[in-house]
Amino acid sequence: MGHDFSGYKIKTFLRRVQRRMQVLEIETPDAYVARLTADPEEVAALFRDLLINVTSFFRDAPAFETLADTVLPKLLDGRGAEDTVRVWVPGCATGEEVYSIAMLLREQMEGRTAAPQVQIFATDIDDGALGVARAARYPLPLLEGVSEERRRRFFVEDGSSYVLSKEVRDMCIFSPHSVIRDPPFSRIDLVSCRNLLIYFGSEIQNQVIPTFHYALRPDGYLFLGTSENVSQFDELFTPVDKKHRIFRRRADVAPQLRLPLTISALRIGQIASLTPTRPSLGSAGLRHVVDNHMLERFTPPHVLVTREGDVVYYSGRTGKYLEPAPGVPTRQLFALARKGLSLDLRSVFREAVESGRTVTRAGVVVEGEGGRVQIISLTVEPLSEQVHGEHMYIVVFEDQGPGLAREEALARAQSMHDGTAVQFEKELRDTRERLQSMIEEYETALEELKSSNEELVSVNEELQSSNEELEASKEELVSLNEELHTVNLELNGKIDALDRSNSDLQNLFESTSVATVFLDRNLVIRSFTPAMGGIFHIRPIDRGRPITELVSHLDLPGLELDIEAVFTTNQPRERQVSGKDGLSHFLVRLAPYRNGDRQTDGVVIAFVEITGMVHAEERQEVLIAELQHRTRNLLAVIQSIAQQTLAGDSSLDTFTSRLAALGRLQGLIGDANGNLIDLREIVRLELDALGVADSERIELRGPVVPLGFRNVQTIALVLHELATNAVKYGALKDKEARLAVRWRVETELPGAASLVFDWIESGLRVAPDSTRTGFGRQLIEKALQFTLGAKTALLFNADGVSCHIEIPMPAVH
Repeated sequence: MGHDFSGYKIKTFLRRVQRRMQVLEIETPDAYVARLTADPEEVAALFRDLLINVTSFFRDAPAFETLADTVLPKLLDGRGAEDTVRVWVPGCATGEEVYSIAMLLREQMEGRTAAPQVQIFATDIDDGALGVARAARYPLPLLEGVSEERRRRFFVEDGSSYVLSKEVRDMCIFSPHSVIRDPPFSRIDLVSCRNLLIYFGSEIQNQVIPTFHYALRPDGYLFLGTSENVSQFDELFTPVDKKHRIFRRRADVAPQLRLPLTISALRIGQIASLTPTRPSLGSAGLRHVVDNHMLERFTPPHVLVTREGDVVYYSGRTGKYLEPAPGVPTRQLFALARKGLSLDLRSVFREAVESGRTVTRAGVVVEGEGGRVQIISLTVEPLSEQVHGEHMYIVVFEDQGPGLAREEALARAQSMHDGTAVQFEKELRDTRERLQSMIEEYETALEELKSSNEELVSVNEELQSSNEELEASKEELVSLNEELHTVNLELNGKIDALDRSNSDLQNLFESTSVATVFLDRNLVIRSFTPAMGGIFHIRPIDRGRPITELVSHLDLPGLELDIEAVFTTNQPRERQVSGKDGLSHFLVRLAPYRNGDRQTDGVVIAFVEITGMVHAEERQEVLIAELQHRTRNLLAVIQSIAQQTLAGDSSLDTFTSRLAALGRLQGLIGDANGNLIDLREIVRLELDALGVADSERIELRGPVVPLGFRNVQTIALVLHELATNAVKYGALKDKEARLAVRWRVETELPGAASLVFDWIESGLRVAPDSTRTGFGRQLIEKALQFTLGAKTALLFNADGVSCHIEIPMPAVH
């Protein structure tokens, strides 16, 4: 992931690794390392677990109140609209701490006439957490630390979440940054790093705290967590509020930072050339040099310490009285004191601090190197003026005579005191040594207690993170339970509906007279209606058997081929079959059985008894044939009577031709399929009767249009009149003329259609006579409109007659 966790506390790191191993049920570290090598997603999961993103709005509310009352006003005082207050929040996690400081600063800025600009740099190495922080969207349970007034002031409700207002979000800049690896920010007024150092080991802490000192402006502020401190670097920071861990940067000291140097491009000669030349000394400079020389030679050794005993300045020649303590480097004066000096130094220093006056103690014995002993006079004097708002004290070490060997010191003391005094001195020395040992043990225990406290805080953070995860899991389980409850209710409703549908289907099966059987792809019976007992020898126990094993009462040749065709085409098929006795008739309908995915999973076979229909059709055919026979006989009798009655009359031929047309139509009706006759057949029959059906001068074009018996006679007579007139006077008489007969079906509205018929003659050399009237013209212009509700237009053009007829299809039977 590009981040080094070797500087983290070992116990914390191991606990997080063990947690991942428990989640994955991995027992050995080697197996987990192998899992990390093979699974990049597990690497990311471990990385997220190591980043314990535990934070909340205004966490530790008294600390934030102290920050708002003590520090933030000082950051804004004396700054105008052109100035900028810079805040750095390393380890910002999901942004709650960042927005808490932003809200406090926004409250401090209200009411100021020229408030400065504010930039809050929020950094973290967790890109996912930064994404949440940038979105600034939080659910209601995470706003527990935000007061109702601030919630109304700085948040906008959006569904079930709350979003920070734009004025707060614009103050914050989120970016990925490692406080250990990346260069620090600079010229910062406030660094807020709460509960991040508790996860670092001592080496990383010793690197990070000086980095914060470097990033801050002079007199800038450092805001730490309740379990964090700068005790190892007291010389860098002055406590403002120890309880709430607020510190101010010292401006008179500079930590030794390992920052990158950018001088690689310079040559050695150039570096030497950058060294300034020494100016000549004037009288003031000469006096300063002399004063420094005298102070260094004749002034007794001394140190400048704070009220807490931290050394902030050393004079020369202090090594005779102070020496570095073993272990972590420290500036604590009492830890630096040589053997024999610590107890007196503590006593004198405490008396000076409590009384506020100069305290001197003579005859203090200090054991030096080589077993020699030095008797000194120890003085602690408070400075009259504060330095950076803090009381300072000068500790002066002044020798009383030359250094003595241990024997000489004992002899001198013996000459001055009797044996009792020597015994007391020995006991006092032993007591001092024991006290010194106890002090050292106490300091060691204190450091261990501090480390344990940090460890406990770290464990508490982890437990809180685990608790939040458990809370989230609990909420998810509650939500899942609600979803399951809802799904259960839906399933119960669907089961009830399914029961009702099953009951309806069962009642339908029992009440229907249609024999129906449901088969799967292997022709195995799934279900059937009771009426199937009249088709096959079938019983309820036959479910699960192939239907081919059952004996049928019907003659069903090719049934398996029909079923295979249904599976292949996914289209229904119908055919008519008869019983083996020849007396019963059935319509067999095969349709594909579709499952819930609309895939063909079987076949449904329905047997509809049509014995009555077949017998009725047979009787109807007999009656129609008999009717047609009688009609033709009647037409023949009428034709014979007309010939005898109208012998010699000119209209006999016309009447005879019309009777012939009706006779031909009756023959066509007798051969018709059902009760419908195709319009094309009527036109063809009429032209065949005139002997012009095959003429190249005639064009026939139109779709198949079935006409009912009620209207076919009228339409046939119209065609007969148009055709006979064309033979006598029109296009069928003139060899240069042409005839076009066209028809089509037009749909004007849904469910309403019209038959459009056009008779068009063209190319006549003699214009037709429009004054002639007769039965044919009256039939076209009046009878069609009366009997069929048609619209007609008979036109006598210069080159021939044209007739346009529109017949409503609903009126056609």
